[in-house]
Amino acid sequence: MQWLFHMSQSLNCVIAGSLIIVEEEKYYNRFVWMSPDGTYVKYDKRHLFGLAKENLYFTPGRERIIVNIRGWNICPMICYDIRFPVWSRNIGGAYDLLVYTANWPDKRSAHWRTLIPARAIENQAFVVGVNRVGHDGNDVYYSGGSMCISPLGDVVYYKPEDEDLYTFTLQPRDLQEARRNFPFLQDADSFTID
Repeated sequence: MQWLFHMSQSLNCVIAGSLIIVEEEKYYNRFVWMSPDGTYVKYDKRHLFGLAKENLYFTPGRERIIVNIRGWNICPMICYDIRFPVWSRNIGGAYDLLVYTANWPDKRSAHWRTLIPARAIENQAFVVGVNRVGHDGNDVYYSGGSMCISPLGDVVYYKPEDEDLYTFTLQPRDLQEARRNFPFLQDADSFTID
């Protein structure tokens, strides 16, 4: 947390990502949105990956969050959450950008490449998925595949296999135009999540 704060402060920008946090003797897979002034917002991963026994060690989150920066409403999520479209549903057009940080292994990369565009199209929002690259300590290979997809499903950015640092600009008019020309969210079911 201190590193996130110092980096955010020194670069005068928001730094965001997920890490393991211990709080009151409970473990959380937590997304932290750190501002340069040291204030932060947190999202605890809701869907714990039972196949890897994550559910035995971590406490699931209960709340979705939306942060606003420069007029953009952003909804952060973590990895396995992407498989649960109800949890990421853009109810009432609450967010403009959905962001997933992930440790998504290469052996399931086809799912990653499919689910990110699906979340963008069904939620009429930009979706950014940031995935790791390389082998972990268990010799599991992660092939990256970080990407940004437009509300219409178009690829804004895609980078498989290699680490990368890339800057692109999202245009509010593209989001507004997609929602105006295809007002699908207006026909969505109304529901709440317990």
